[in-house]
Amino acid sequence: EVQLQASGGGLVQAGGSLRLSCTAPGFPYDFGDYAIAWFRQAPGKEREAVSCINNGDSKRYYADSVKGRYTISSENAKNTVYLQMNSLKPEDTAVYYCAAGLLYGDSWYIDYEYDYWGQGTQVTVSS
Repeated sequence: EVQLQASGGGLVQAGGSLRLSCTAPGFPYDFGDYAIAWFRQAPGKEREAVSCINNGDSKRYYADSVKGRYTISSENAKNTVYLQMNSLKPEDTAVYYCAAGLLYGDSWYIDYEYDYWGQGTQVTVSS
């Protein structure tokens, strides 16, 4: 069974930073072929795509709401993807999930493109 582990969430004041990690220990496929995305879901809201890195072609994608503040990166040798989040805002508060899938186009923001999901990590930004 493929498992993704999201970590790094916490409580931070507005303007602060956090770095999330998504690891896939024992990933049975070539991690370098997969796209890893971050989604988030706030209470009472739908899940939304935040960012994605496609290890297959090195493309990176960001939601408009996080462009310029978030940076996604990958360390394939460790089967790990990072999401550096700076200048955090209260509206960034959510449970953040990572997901993995083979992405052949630019539809990175569609959740059914991903086959494997992590358990989520809570990010809370206080004002």
